[in-house]
Amino acid sequence: MRNTIATLLVGLALAWPAFAATPVNINKADAATIASSLDGIGQSKAAAIVAWREEHGPFKNVAELEQVKGIGPATLERNRDAILLQDAAGTGKAAAPAARPKTAKPAKTAKAAGE
Repeated sequence: MRNTIATLLVGLALAWPAFAATPVNINKADAATIASSLDGIGQSKAAAIVAWREEHGPFKNVAELEQVKGIGPATLERNRDAILLQDAAGTGKAAAPAARPKTAKPAKTAKAAGE
């Protein structure tokens, strides 16, 4: 029984990197690269991303990916840290992932005069 559990744990440890998304510039990568880099994005969704980009121009923010058929909020959230919109200028290295949109805090109400 211990050997079975140990084997399972070793297998999971070796397979874990396969589940992690790899940073990819979605404004430059081809469909095969996008499919192999992002979790839950297969060849057909990756091809749809490239087709949308070719029709509408480069993605300006990560949220625009939701306009691609088959890409929803859960897929975006799972891959948010790996989705790049541009490369760092002049370095050849990938830029930091696009920032998550900030949510607005509710406005504080002013106290009525005389309180």
